[in-house]
This record gives sequence, C-alpha cells and structure tokens, in this order.
Amino acid sequence: MVAGKPRRALPLAPSIDARISAKTERVHVLTGAVCNNNCIFCMEEDREGRKVLNSKTDDALVAKILADSAPCEELCFTSGEPTLNERLPRWARRARDAGVRRVSVMTNARALSYRRYARGLAKAGINRFYISIHGHTAKLHESLVRTPGAFDQTVAGIRNVAALIPYGIELHTSTVLTRRNLPHLRDIYRFLRRLGVQQVVFNVMQANGRANTHFERIFPPYSLIASEARRFIEGEPAPVMAFFVDIPLCTTTELPDFNRGFVEAYKHYEPDDGGDGGHDRRLPVMDRSEGGLVEVRRSDLDEAMRLKRAECGRCRYDSVCEGVWSNYLRRYGWGEMVPVP
Repeated sequence: MVAGKPRRALPLAPSIDARISAKTERVHVLTGAVCNNNCIFCMEEDREGRKVLNSKTDDALVAKILADSAPCEELCFTSGEPTLNERLPRWARRARDAGVRRVSVMTNARALSYRRYARGLAKAGINRFYISIHGHTAKLHESLVRTPGAFDQTVAGIRNVAALIPYGIELHTSTVLTRRNLPHLRDIYRFLRRLGVQQVVFNVMQANGRANTHFERIFPPYSLIASEARRFIEGEPAPVMAFFVDIPLCTTTELPDFNRGFVEAYKHYEPDDGGDGGHDRRLPVMDRSEGGLVEVRRSDLDEAMRLKRAECGRCRYDSVCEGVWSNYLRRYGWGEMVPVP
C-alpha cells in the first residue's frame, strides 16, 4: 500500500467464476491479411496462411456474417492488423447500421496516429478500441514488436482515441506479458492510465505460434506473473483498473478478485474450403451455414492444446477453467497448479 494513501473500496462486482459463467460471445471478423508489426510472441506464426484466409473477407462475406450472427452484442474486427484494410470503415458502418451495440477493433494503433483516420473510424461506428502496447518506453515496446518507430505511432494513436472518450468511445489496451516487460507492470500501468486508457489488460501469452517457438526466452512462469501482479496491485491506490487474463485461476487466488480477468468467448466465420486452404484446419467444423461459411469458436481452437488432470475435478474453478496449455506443461509441469477447495 502507498504510504499515506488509504485504499478506496474496490468496485462491487460478481466473483470471477460468476463473471466467467455469465460471459457472452463476441463475433470476430478476420480482416487483417498482413501486419505492420513483427511481434516475437505472435500466435499467428503462419503469416502466409493468415493472408490466404483473411484475404477472403469481402463486402459480401461481412454482410453474411452480420446476417448469420444477429442479434450480436459485439462484433470485433481483428487478426493481422485491421487498419491496413481500406474497407474497415465501410464494414464498421455496416455493423453499426445492422444494430450491433458494440463495434470494436483490435489494433496496434499505428494508423490511428493519423487523427483524421482515428476520428473517421469512430464516426463510421467503431465505439471500442483494443490497442496493443507492450511497454512504457520505445526500447521495451519495440524489442517485442521488432519494428522501429512503432512505439511513437502507437502512443499517438492512443492519444487520438483518448480524445474521443467524451463522445462515447471506449479505450482499452492489451499488453502481452513476457519476461522482458513483467518487471515493469507498475510503470506500464501508470503510463497508460496517464494517457487516458480506461482498462489496462495484461494478457498472459498463448503458448502457440511464436510464443511456442521462443518459449524459453520470453514465457514467464504463471507463479512469477501472479506474484508480480500482486506486488504491483498492492502498491497502487484502488481501484486498480488492470486485469490479468488467460492465467489459470488456481494460480491467482492471492489477487483481488476484481483484477482477475478472463478470455472472452468468441467465434468467427470462415469460407468453407473443405480444409484445403493455406491456414490451420485442425479445428472441427461446428456448423455449416447456407453460403459455405464455417463457424469456428475459440474453444475449438484451444481445446486440443489445453489439458486438465484428475485433481482439477476437486477445484472450485473446474467448471469455468479451460485447462493449461500443453506446451506450457511440457516446460514447467503441474507444480504451480494447486486445486482450490
């Protein structure tokens, strides 16, 4: 606790397991065939496969997705870097006109450094921005995205979106935790909050793609993440608007429940190519809708790569826990995961 600063009460909220049980599903539209960053932890290691798949998204496909997914609480443009697709404003406008309450985009915000473009997206209908930033300095951020000059553009993009908050725009950030930036949680959080960010999300890496390739170099143990998170939170006046996502709940019991986040449920639609496309088709087909679309849920993508053991059945979080990445377990084992009575 900060000396001389009494901690305010945390906002009242349902428990983490209740929040997970009640979560709604978000619809993703795969728009970015390419990306202008080169993140060392990117889970989309097969860039050529992504280009083949995401290049198939066109006006007709977006219209079909909107029709097939109605009613939709949130539609999010994602995968690769969506702002590199010149059709993004048009698609955002279509989602808004279709009655989608929240139209969002996951972006590195480099294009948003152009104020006119940022305002144009908001005017088109995007009302929540999830911006990826992985450090509070250019040296730290660019060591992870491996793109010179990216930091200043991303920060400028955050500033431009923050200026739109009074007009109903929401601004969240996403910071992927690595061995490099984990010691700087407090600095990153304070930096982003000063910029006007409403929610700072710290994402634990998914152990696939490049995160698997460079695992030994960059992936910190869950127990270390949890201890650093606790130290950071205890040193900040409440409420701390930071959330730790995609880390087993059994390893974060010493964190305030308010700060324990979870991965949103989501689905996306792909053209049905019979499994012959240049992308990963290990996942099962959930549903075939008229027009040759395949509906894919996040759980389908993750299920084959996450594991549970018999002891997990005794844990209070078993019903909402998705398991532990098998690639993580091969390196660190089960020792950190102790069932919670």
